[in-house]
Amino acid sequence: MESPAGQPTPPAVAFVRHFNRFYTRQIGVLQEGLLSSPFSLTEVRVLYELAHRHKPTAVEICQDLGLDAGYLSRILRSFEKQGLIVREPSATDGRRSHLGLTGKGRNVFSPLEDRSNQQVVSMLSALAPSQTKRLLGAMHVIEDLLVPRAAADEKTPYRLRTHKPGDMGWVVHRHGVLYAQEYHYDERFEALVAKIVAEFIESFNPQRERCWIAEKDCEIVGSIFLVQKSKTVSKLRLLLVEPSARGLGIGRRLVAECVRFAREAGHKKMMLWTQSELAAARHLYKEAGFHLVNKQSHKSWGRDDLVAETWELKL
Repeated sequence: MESPAGQPTPPAVAFVRHFNRFYTRQIGVLQEGLLSSPFSLTEVRVLYELAHRHKPTAVEICQDLGLDAGYLSRILRSFEKQGLIVREPSATDGRRSHLGLTGKGRNVFSPLEDRSNQQVVSMLSALAPSQTKRLLGAMHVIEDLLVPRAAADEKTPYRLRTHKPGDMGWVVHRHGVLYAQEYHYDERFEALVAKIVAEFIESFNPQRERCWIAEKDCEIVGSIFLVQKSKTVSKLRLLLVEPSARGLGIGRRLVAECVRFAREAGHKKMMLWTQSELAAARHLYKEAGFHLVNKQSHKSWGRDDLVAETWELKL
């Protein structure tokens, strides 16, 4: 559906517009009040970001949702007048505030979240399991193809995508190499990583689990996994960023995507297991709202001075 010059043909443009009209009708965004609420689509999106992120700033929400700063400011003032949000001055930048929902705000948003989930449940319930799998696969393809192009600017010189064949070998190899170089772990650590990724692939549930791969200049530079532990609990695993790509915010973005997906998938709690010496990773976990709940000394992977830590985040 492309012209010889590489420009999309009129039929291609028409089909995309047709799909947009179909899907907006399908999920009800054309209703005056979204999800039978007094809020517009944009207002609900802002409430969603406040409910599912750890103390974001207005600038971050503005950038991520692609909103005009003045428009977002008016929405936030309205929420503040209604007692739905609270502002907390930034400890590092006096010009900015961190935003969060009040108890009233969470009580207002909770039924919207429930109705939105039920709307999707009703839509998927009409499909056979094989059809649901095809639909989710198509959605992943759309996201993978469009998001990287939208994000490929100077401020984001990398892209995130879901896993594909060959990625698991990279994850195992680079964990083995980097942890040997930086922390002197032996090959038994690489064996542990191989076991984790094998279990992930063998029991992969795309509705509840995901792997993100970070790419820069067509090369893989990072990874993270969300793995289901139980019906309500998930685990963050195998966060890795190549030394050459550190400092670009990739680790923070990977953790944020993991937390976001866990909330959207309906998990109630996230857990992770790490080592006390992994200072950079621990900083990212704390920044994302995780709390340290347990420590235990152990001897593993050729080291006899390790301290394992368990961290948790209520979603």
